[in-house]
Amino acid sequence: MRLKGKVAIVTGACSGIGQATAILFSEEGTKVVVADVDPAGAENTVSMIKEKNGEAIFVQADISNEPEAKQISAAAAKAWGRIDILVNNAAVSIRKGFAGTLDDWRRSLDVNVIGTALSTKYAAEEMRKNGGGSIVNVSSISALVAQPDFFVYSATKAAVLQMTRNMAMDLAPFKIRVNAVCPGPTLTPDTRLAMQTSGLTEDQWFARVNANTLLKRIAQPREIALCILFLASDDASNVTGTHLIADGGWTTQ
Repeated sequence: MRLKGKVAIVTGACSGIGQATAILFSEEGTKVVVADVDPAGAENTVSMIKEKNGEAIFVQADISNEPEAKQISAAAAKAWGRIDILVNNAAVSIRKGFAGTLDDWRRSLDVNVIGTALSTKYAAEEMRKNGGGSIVNVSSISALVAQPDFFVYSATKAAVLQMTRNMAMDLAPFKIRVNAVCPGPTLTPDTRLAMQTSGLTEDQWFARVNANTLLKRIAQPREIALCILFLASDDASNVTGTHLIADGGWTTQ
């Protein structure tokens, strides 16, 4: 087990990449704090972990709200006395460009950027008490490539990449590593919603997305979770301030 005895927080863990990461971490020996705004989905994640004899608790929190972001780390410390890993996965995906409203921008920035900063601030405080830790931010290839009518989301994911670099610099003296994962197309509930609203059939949608990758397929959430596991684990003990692209070859073209 690569994370045996460690305590991890995974935000946005009710479904998709967050849920896959929480489950994988538990399989690797981690006690997991499942943080999300969705009680039903998050409790389902906790149940799935406990069914495999793992340990997990649910904390309902909107990370854009500072007291709630702080409560996530407080709950982890109260339950298990420490925090070793934070996965900043929680995000809103507002797929708009110039059509984005002021409310769209505020919500996207509040959750994806400010929420990530707040979650990290309080988790890092606990990590410092224990002599170090690892933080993995979930960015996106949308931070690296242009996509039509998409920049309300893309701008926030680019900000997450830059925060990753700065956080890595600021936290290195405390033996806290900070890295990011940039997934490409991944089959999550949010992706399925985008598919349904695209005006394309499922076959047409997959054909269009797959054409943009070298591997000609869409990733499964667990494939991205495995990348997050690597960066969170001691296998990446000399890796900080960088990003791992998991996009099936999209950005090589």
